[in-house]
Amino acid sequence: MNMLGTFIKPMHREGIRFVAIFAALTAAAFWLWAPLGWIGLGLTVWCYYFFRDPRRVPPEGAGLIVSPADGVVSGIGPALPPAELGLSEVPLTRISIFMSVFNVHVNRAPIAGAVEKVAYKPGKFFNASLDKASEDNERNGLILRMANGQRLGVVQIAGLVARRIVCFVHEGDRLETGERFGLIRFGSRLDVYLPDGVAPAVREGQTMIAGETVLAHVDPLHVPATTPGEEARR
Repeated sequence: MNMLGTFIKPMHREGIRFVAIFAALTAAAFWLWAPLGWIGLGLTVWCYYFFRDPRRVPPEGAGLIVSPADGVVSGIGPALPPAELGLSEVPLTRISIFMSVFNVHVNRAPIAGAVEKVAYKPGKFFNASLDKASEDNERNGLILRMANGQRLGVVQIAGLVARRIVCFVHEGDRLETGERFGLIRFGSRLDVYLPDGVAPAVREGQTMIAGETVLAHVDPLHVPATTPGEEARR
């Protein structure tokens, strides 16, 4: 990789209009007062940097669950998935990943599977690092059904600064491990609800790289038991 490629990354298309707005305001600022223009230029560069979309290479191996977001693991423990997802009526292991405004904000599929459900819920905008953000904040959740029938939940949560969750996929779509499925603008959090019986392979405080850092392992040959209600949903 050359030096230029180290600092200049591709930008996601969602950022084009925002960078264009920042650039237009910067041009006007330069016309009004040069020092103000330089401040605007710095903000324009930051806006581009926020929407950067670097290439990621998922690890090889069956049953690997990878991080859906860049950031830091802010919590690991049992929690009920959002009710609107209908994922489970008992607590599952939840891994929360907090993204600051300096992280890459493109979200990636934790594992290959079919998008069984997409559920959006409006809400508040508490600091995304707080535990109550999972319950009270605006969010968008997905259920991914793996080839062996196990289901995994991943939830995009808006934060104190974030005001727009973007999801690129729909129910019935098929995602591969590490494939882009959405982003959240300007600081946020993602929660991953592991299938029952799957243990996390990360710790709180660990830094994550979306699409590459392994969160957990599932047995690709394990076929989960189903209930009549679960069978009806298939």
